[in-house]
Amino acid sequence: MFENSAATRLKEKLQKIKLIVCDVDGVLTDGGLYYDANGLALKKFNVKDGMGTYLLREAGIETAIITSDISPMILARAERLKIKHCYIGEWDKAQKLIEICKALNISPQEALFIGDDVNDLNVIETAGLSACPADAVTKVKNAVDYVCKRKGGEGVLREIAEMIFSVRE
Repeated sequence: MFENSAATRLKEKLQKIKLIVCDVDGVLTDGGLYYDANGLALKKFNVKDGMGTYLLREAGIETAIITSDISPMILARAERLKIKHCYIGEWDKAQKLIEICKALNISPQEALFIGDDVNDLNVIETAGLSACPADAVTKVKNAVDYVCKRKGGEGVLREIAEMIFSVRE
């Protein structure tokens, strides 16, 4: 997996990560919004990401959510996964990342952000390491350090968690 100089730099960055921050729609979900007859929007989350969150926490790595969406389903998912840092309705994701890092007494260089669309570009530049799902928009794919093999909603966080575990064994 880590065979050339770019891969070696990625491995070195992964070893330093103490916080993983995710966007929601298009990362933890497939980006689809499912409406019922009453106009209630539903989101589908992947249980592999849920287990990834648990495994990361057990390994001493914090997880957080920063999203511009204001859905109460996001708060419910974060509570279920015991994610302490969950921020909805945030458009300045870079500033929120900096605030979370200060609260955790870590550097933004020790944070990894996973995003998928242009509203994630400012935080992608702020985090020490960045990633996106395989189906992210081209502008994001060109800006991140790593493009996942999985699409949004298909276990992207778990893929990143497994990469971190592989470099720490």
